[in-house]
Amino acid sequence: MMEYFIQGGPLMWPILLCSVLAFGIFLERLWSFFRVNRGSRELVKEVEDLVAKQRIDEATIVCQRYGTPLAHILLAALRAKGRSRDQIKTAVEEAGSRESAPLERYLGLLGTIATISPLLGLLGTVLGMIEAFTVIATQGMGTPATLGGGISEALITTAAGLSVAIPVLLLHKYLSSRLDSIVLEMEASSLRLVDLLGD
Repeated sequence: MMEYFIQGGPLMWPILLCSVLAFGIFLERLWSFFRVNRGSRELVKEVEDLVAKQRIDEATIVCQRYGTPLAHILLAALRAKGRSRDQIKTAVEEAGSRESAPLERYLGLLGTIATISPLLGLLGTVLGMIEAFTVIATQGMGTPATLGGGISEALITTAAGLSVAIPVLLLHKYLSSRLDSIVLEMEASSLRLVDLLGD
C-alpha cells in the first residue's frame, strides 16, 4: 500500500488529507447528532405533561436542565405562553432557525471534499501523462520502464481520488438525511407544544 502511495506522486498527500478530514468530520457530526437526539422523547413527554397540567415554570426548568437544541426551541414556546398561537409559532420558528443552523456545520465542507477529491485525482492523471509525454519527447517512444512511472502515477492518483470521493459522498448523503430527520422531529415536537400552549 505504501508503495502505491509513493508511486502516486505528490498529489497523494492532499488526497490522504481529504480522507482523514472527511472521516473526522463524519465522526464529529455523528457524535453531535447523538447528543442532540439524546433524551429528546423523554424531554418532550415530560414538558407536554407539565404543560397539560399548567405547570409552566416546572416545564421551563426541565428545558433549561436538558440544554439541547430541542429544549431551547421548547423553551422559546414556553416563554411565549399567553400570546396568540401565531405569535408562539413565530417564536418557535425563530428559535428553530437559530438552533438548526449549527447542526449543518461542516456538512458543506464534507460535500466539498467529495467534489475536489476526484479533481485532485484527475490533476494527478494529467501530471502523470505530462511526465509520460515528456519522456516520449526527450527519448522517443522510450521503453515500458521509462514510460511506466508517469502512467502509473496517473492511474494511481485517479483511483485514490475516486476511492475517497465515493465513500465521502455517501457519508455526506447519510448525514444530510439524519439532519433532515432530526429537524423534522424537532418541528413536530415544537408544533405539538404550540398547539397545547395556544389553546
